[in-house]
Amino acid sequence: MTPEFLNQHIQRNNSSNSIQSNHSNHTPSIYNANNNHRLSVSLTPVTTPQLLQRHNATAGVYTPPATPLSPPTPPHTPQFNAAGVGRSKIIDESSLTQSNAKAKPTPTTTASDIIGSVLGDFGIWQLRSVLILFLCKLPASWFMACIIYTAPEIKPPTQYHCDTSQLNANQTIAPNQCYVVNWSGNVAPNGTTSGEMLSQTPCTKFVYEDYFYSFIMQYNLVCLREIFVAWTQYWHLFGVLVGGVIGTKAMLRLSPRTVYIIGAVLQIILGVITGYSTDLTMHCIFRCLAAICCALMFTSAQAIFVDITGGRYRTGVIILYDTFWSLGVILLPGISSFFNNWSQLYLGITFPTVILLFLLQWTPESPRWLLKNGNEHDVYRVERMIRKAVDINERTFLIPDDFRQQIERLRDTLRSQRPPATWLQLWHGPRATHYMLAAHVALACYIVNYMGMLLNLRSFGRDYRMPNTIAMGFAEIIGCFIGLHFVMKQGQKKFMYAGCFNVVAGLVGCLGWTFTHVNLNPDLKVVLWMIIALVPKVSVSCAQSMMQGCMAEVMPAHKKQPFAFSVVTFARIWLLSAPFINLLKKTDVALSLTFFSVLTVIGGICTCLLQPPKQKNTANLTMSNEVSNKKERSPLTATVWTVESEANNTRL
Repeated sequence: MTPEFLNQHIQRNNSSNSIQSNHSNHTPSIYNANNNHRLSVSLTPVTTPQLLQRHNATAGVYTPPATPLSPPTPPHTPQFNAAGVGRSKIIDESSLTQSNAKAKPTPTTTASDIIGSVLGDFGIWQLRSVLILFLCKLPASWFMACIIYTAPEIKPPTQYHCDTSQLNANQTIAPNQCYVVNWSGNVAPNGTTSGEMLSQTPCTKFVYEDYFYSFIMQYNLVCLREIFVAWTQYWHLFGVLVGGVIGTKAMLRLSPRTVYIIGAVLQIILGVITGYSTDLTMHCIFRCLAAICCALMFTSAQAIFVDITGGRYRTGVIILYDTFWSLGVILLPGISSFFNNWSQLYLGITFPTVILLFLLQWTPESPRWLLKNGNEHDVYRVERMIRKAVDINERTFLIPDDFRQQIERLRDTLRSQRPPATWLQLWHGPRATHYMLAAHVALACYIVNYMGMLLNLRSFGRDYRMPNTIAMGFAEIIGCFIGLHFVMKQGQKKFMYAGCFNVVAGLVGCLGWTFTHVNLNPDLKVVLWMIIALVPKVSVSCAQSMMQGCMAEVMPAHKKQPFAFSVVTFARIWLLSAPFINLLKKTDVALSLTFFSVLTVIGGICTCLLQPPKQKNTANLTMSNEVSNKKERSPLTATVWTVESEANNTRL
């Protein structure tokens, strides 16, 4: 191919009084005509770049790449519109390197994750699955918060008093109904005596006068034994801690759906046994086991919906996971209103889990877990499941012909992934120690506050339990949506916003001391306490849900899972202290509220320190310099050289 041929080709183009136009992409190209030393332009089809490269290399304008050149193709036949003016469609110049291969009847994907490519980040199938999985949070919240209704606070002497039927003539009951006082002389019928007090012994038998038969009455958890109410709650929280660890480790061998089913079945059985246990020790043991089953359910459920969703939807689903926990808190007062016995209430919060067993036919399995840990039959299960899901999402046109082969390649990719980092490796890296300390302390403060503030409702009085519980539930839901807003709208500043929100809310929560000793109407005082308590409740719910969904952003990919596991486990260890913090109400109601508010401030400060690293734009680093330069150059700003006599025929 010689330059003379190109000159003839240019002359033919210039004599056509219009610029060639076809359905392929075009780009301006500069020709150097040696005979007349003038520059002209033609919009050359994408099928002839090799022809231009050879000519420019001969003229010394362009250095051809080292890759071999394919044979030149003849120019396309120009197409004209009705007015006789050719129009050229300008698009991204990066498409110039693509070949005009014939389109296949079925689409194919070159993505490494075929499941995410055909299934999409979120659709109708994911929505149905997520809502079903979210339901496991309802019994989990009921089993945790049921102590507010199974053990309502009772006060002497109106609701209980020490049994006086076995008192001697020289014995009386202390005003707090907790002790039997022995006197040196006999006691008159009106309770007066002239003798001296010799000793006092704890009362062992009480008479209760309450319409609701709580397990406080059954186990005599009053006076000095009142601490065992917090002790039973401690064993529930200990079960949540152990269940989270067992569930995470069990999913190394068992599929998440299998762990989910095991937790649901055992929770029904153990919930019934817990409600009818006649001994306090047995009650604590079975309550701990039931909590383990609850943790198995919501741990495996999260593993499933994290696997079937993607992108921003995955983050949003994780953040909104706790909204169903809050919904359970809102529904708990209504459930408790149907029962007047704590054992019956346990049955009422246990048997709704049976509904989850009926929904198992629509509860999906974790597809990537099956590919990574399953056998050949599991590949077929995944293919069938994804095809059904894609059909529900109306994305069947995205399924390629080699769908089965791409699933098998994905299985090989998953099995060859880098193993997760060890716990000691989490402390190595840029600012790793900084992130580890900040995340661990922040989430520990939030979880202790999240659970403890709810349990602290008992200190506001049993007459206000129902409205206070409902208000707490709505505050948690509002906090989750505020956290979702921070994540979706604030980007890199989301942790800073959440941290500052908690610092301010914690300071507001400390205002309870301003009216704790003021002579106010009891109803008004409870309302003020609740308003002050709801502000940090909203902020803590916001930060906790946001951290669970986004805190792993500060770590590399192979450290994300062990990092999240370490932070959550550490926080649940400190959660064991929440029931005993509520005992501070014996000194003053404002004392326990202030303690939780201080935790809110500490958590907010640590959250502000979780500034994720800035993301660098590395999209073009894997491209060659030529392709990268073309991709970054806009065709609208490219230099266009025209012939003076044909300027009117040039169209962009």
